[in-house]
Amino acid sequence: MPPRVGRIRFQADANFSHVIIKGLRRSQPTIDIQTAQSAGLVGVPDLEVLTRAAAEGRVLLSHDYYTMPRHFGDFLASGRNCAGVLLLHQTLPIGQAIELIELVWEASTPAEYVDTLLYLP
Repeated sequence: MPPRVGRIRFQADANFSHVIIKGLRRSQPTIDIQTAQSAGLVGVPDLEVLTRAAAEGRVLLSHDYYTMPRHFGDFLASGRNCAGVLLLHQTLPIGQAIELIELVWEASTPAEYVDTLLYLP
């Protein structure tokens, strides 16, 4: 896994809201957030998404409350490390989701989320 220094870098999974990504990019033009499409992760199983995000040192953004926590646990149990996972409920208002991710990006370091699954809010 690449070193975890500087600002948090994000990887959105395939089900993550494109509207939130667009809002983040508009509000914070220097934020490093990669879509599942640009990373070639559409249709890829969760464990592989976690593997790819970990290899690039990216915190995964997901709305998948049902399967991602289990896959995250399996990923860690296999002895691997990950930059972290942020889960946001799909019913969270878009503006609030953008603000929460911005807060994480602005006020945190990558090391704070290593091997952590965090539900926002």
